[in-house]
Amino acid sequence: MRLRENWRRLNGPDRIAGIDLARGLAIVGMFAAHLIVTADEFSWSDPGTWTALVDGRSSILFAMLAGVSIGIVTGGAAPLIGQRMSIARWRLALRAAALFVLGILLILTGVPVYVILPAYAILFLLALPFTGMSASSVLWTAGALALVMPFLQPVLGGLPIWQSPFGPELDLLIGWHYPFTVWIAFVLAGLGIARSGITRIIVQIRMLVAGGVLAGIGYGLAELPAPDASSYWWSVWSAQPHSSGLLEVIGSGGFVIAVSAACLLLCRLRAVKAITLALRATGAMPLTAYTAQLVVWAVIAAITVGDTTDLIAFRELDPFWPLTIATIVGCTAWALLLGRGPLEWVLDRTVKRVVSSEPARDERGRSAASLEG
Repeated sequence: MRLRENWRRLNGPDRIAGIDLARGLAIVGMFAAHLIVTADEFSWSDPGTWTALVDGRSSILFAMLAGVSIGIVTGGAAPLIGQRMSIARWRLALRAAALFVLGILLILTGVPVYVILPAYAILFLLALPFTGMSASSVLWTAGALALVMPFLQPVLGGLPIWQSPFGPELDLLIGWHYPFTVWIAFVLAGLGIARSGITRIIVQIRMLVAGGVLAGIGYGLAELPAPDASSYWWSVWSAQPHSSGLLEVIGSGGFVIAVSAACLLLCRLRAVKAITLALRATGAMPLTAYTAQLVVWAVIAAITVGDTTDLIAFRELDPFWPLTIATIVGCTAWALLLGRGPLEWVLDRTVKRVVSSEPARDERGRSAASLEG
């Protein structure tokens, strides 16, 4: 009985399978970015460079999908109104606080990665004022920020505060490797897509086309002669991962939209849904999967290397496949046998206990929260 219920939860009509698949790919991509040495430059014509795809793009996909989740829990295609929206916003704010605290705890493990959760928490809060807007308004805002903020980012990144004695700690504390000043555009793009009606096939096709065009423009322009690497204009123009340059925002932003659209379209096929069950189960509990990877990393590194901060020594253990396979198998077993991911369950129960009185179902007769990870 429990297995049947959990199977229905993963594969039923209230679950957007393509979003789970995209989240699963983002998780595996972030594992790869952490645990393997990727190529310096990506080229479609050279398969040996394809590992570079995970750099930057995996975390951008993660951020864009956060916007989709925010859009879904605040009403989907039609924003919630009144008390319903107020409750949803307070719950999102509480989730953000919990993610921030968890992110700091993961940083304290000493694992040498830029933990995304503090930035994720800030982005949640920044997105709240936009949750009452229509799809077109949110998408236009995302587009404007994507075009404007890369010009300001080199100035913000060069402020004296980053060279102060507490600059490195502040960098980690607010997740400046994923600067919210630029990355809010990715979150709002996801929010706008959710508002557009992400389950509609026409929206998914438009996502695929628009994402492909943006990726082509961004990466195509990156092939042109670039400004001097030490100049302000190089920082603005760059398509390099984590540069927050204009071409990275356009190219990688378009790429993750196209990937999400492809996942949504493919998961319309029953055969694809069956084949991708394990990745979808992992994508259904992204917080658990991400946190578990870093905690297990810290434990293994402490035991075998004696230093959780030594990235080179840990990578020499070839941990990518063992950790990735163990995570996917563990998430699949948990999802089928027990249900929702443990951290997702705890977080959901906590915010609903603290911020109560949400109506059980929205006007469309379905639980919006059930479409979350």
